[in-house]
Amino acid sequence: MESILEKAEGYIFNLFKNDLPKTFLYHNFLHTQRVVESVKEICEASDVNDEEKEILILSAWFHDAGYIKSTENHEEESVLIIEGFFRDQPIDKAKKQKAVACIRATKFDQEPTTKLEEILKDADSSHLAKDYYNEVSELLRQEYSLQGIADYSSVAWRKENLKLFTEEHKYYTRYAIENWEPIKNKNLLKIVKKGKKRKKKRKKEDLKAKLKAKYKNESPERGIQTLYRVTLRNHIKLSDIADTKANILLSVNAIIISLALANLIPKLDAPSNRHLMIPSLILVLFSVAAIILSIMSTQPKVTGGEFTKEQVKNRKVNLLFFGNFFKMPYDRYQEAIDEVINEKEYVYKMLTKDLYLLGVVLQRKYKLLKITYIVFTIGIILSVIAFIFAFANVELAEKVAEPIISK
Repeated sequence: MESILEKAEGYIFNLFKNDLPKTFLYHNFLHTQRVVESVKEICEASDVNDEEKEILILSAWFHDAGYIKSTENHEEESVLIIEGFFRDQPIDKAKKQKAVACIRATKFDQEPTTKLEEILKDADSSHLAKDYYNEVSELLRQEYSLQGIADYSSVAWRKENLKLFTEEHKYYTRYAIENWEPIKNKNLLKIVKKGKKRKKKRKKEDLKAKLKAKYKNESPERGIQTLYRVTLRNHIKLSDIADTKANILLSVNAIIISLALANLIPKLDAPSNRHLMIPSLILVLFSVAAIILSIMSTQPKVTGGEFTKEQVKNRKVNLLFFGNFFKMPYDRYQEAIDEVINEKEYVYKMLTKDLYLLGVVLQRKYKLLKITYIVFTIGIILSVIAFIFAFANVELAEKVAEPIISK
């Protein structure tokens, strides 16, 4: 035969399953189960008889049942629900009254007056001394938000928890004080440490923001320096691309000339190959022209490599370009750099001139590359056309000569 405790468990399970809104992430059947287990834990270590244990477990199953009706004054709703349950159960009036008193004792601001009330009160807050406290605490915060009770930020919720641990909550039974209080204090210490870490992190982020703003306000040159750095890098990349393209053209045309000299031109002495003379010359000449233009596009232009003191004094020399100083002694170059390094305006002028001259060099390189590609393309096209005409004329001559030979 099913006991009254088993009936109570099944009753609450079905009640929460059917009537409790899904927004109750914390106050649900799992929380009720944990409270029941905590009640049993205290009872096993306390001087509690079977009848008292039964009262405590019954009140534990029903202590949060009132949430199916309302979040406000839910304890009184829980009392009405357990009284309705008792009408169909063979239980005496004294037990009913004690169970109801235990449920009412779980009110947040009510002090327990009996041993049973103390046990249920401690069991209801046993999660404060459990290793899963952080998880259930976050579920409670989300539940408050979903219910529209309060929408706490992480910082505000931490403050609420600190207030709960240090000012509003205490354990009453000897078992809870001896066994749960130390773990509760450890959880409190974790909250404090977490708050310190967040505060330290927030101070660090604020300091970074202040330094960034200060550096931004005091150093407008940073954007200018970035502009020069990025532009210089782009110029160098474009120069590398131009040199790579020129090297490719140089290599391709060198291979064409090598093949022509090794295989095609030696055979032009034969009378039967005389028709290939002009196409071969066109191919070789245009390849040679492409090679010359490729070499011109990659050919460096170096200046004198020297400067005078007057040029440095009058700011007429760009000390950043190697072509202006590679013949100078190091000491002379160091003196010139020391003289102008602290003059930002002149340094920027040198950088600007350096970028400009790089741009002039790039313009020359890409102009020659464009001409080289055009010459190479025209040479290939003319060579193919010339070879086609040469072979076509040979075939035509052979057809004309056949009747004459046969006569």
